[in-house]
Amino acid sequence: MPYKLKGRNVLVTGGTRGLGEAICLKFAAEGCNIAINYVSSEQKAGELKERIEKKFGVRVVTLKADMAVEKDCISVVEETIKGFGGLDVIISNAGYTRFSTFSDLNAPIADDWQKCYAVNVVAQSLLMRTALPTFEANAEGGVFIITSSIAGVIAGGSCMPYSVTKAAQLHLMKCLAATQGPKVRVNAILPGLLLTEWVCVFFAFYSARRNNSSSDDDD
Repeated sequence: MPYKLKGRNVLVTGGTRGLGEAICLKFAAEGCNIAINYVSSEQKAGELKERIEKKFGVRVVTLKADMAVEKDCISVVEETIKGFGGLDVIISNAGYTRFSTFSDLNAPIADDWQKCYAVNVVAQSLLMRTALPTFEANAEGGVFIITSSIAGVIAGGSCMPYSVTKAAQLHLMKCLAATQGPKVRVNAILPGLLLTEWVCVFFAFYSARRNNSSSDDDD
C-alpha cells in the first residue's frame, strides 16, 4: 500500500535553509506536521514556521538542537514526539563540513574529523535509536531518510573528513536498513551541488583559492 503523507508527523534536522527548507515546505504541502530543527538560525526557523502555518494550516514546532551533541540528538526527537504526540518520519538533513583543500593532508585539523564524524555519522544512530520505540509502535512503522552526498561515493568534496564520514554514513544507512527494516524504512539521498547558500560559499572558497594560486604563480 502507498505510504500516505497527510497527517504524518515529520522531523527535519537542519531545516531552516537550502534543501532543508525545501523539504519542510514539500512535506507541509502534503499535509504533514513539521518539526523544524535549527542550531543557530532561530529567526529563520520562526519565519519558516509562520510561513508554513499560514500557507498550509499544519502544526509546526521549532527545535534548537546541535547534531554534534548527543543529548541534543536525543532531545530533538523526544521534543518532537511530545509536541505532536507521535513521530512518523525523520529527515536527517543536518550535516557538517569545514572547507579545506582536499589534497592537503595538513589542512583538516583534529576537530574537523571529530565534528564531521559526530554530525554525519553518530547523530544518525542517535536519532534512529531514540525514535525506534515510537516507529515500532506505529501501525505503519517509521521512515528514516538521510541527506547524504555524492562525496560519500567519490574521493572529493568540501574536505576529506566530510567525504570520509559521508561514506561511513552510507554504510550506517545500509546497516540500519538491514537490521531495522521492514518495519522502519531507511534510505539516503545523494544530491550533487544544489544552488543553496552553502554552495555559494563552497564556490567562493575555491574561487579564492584559485585566485591565490594564480597570484603565487605570477610572483
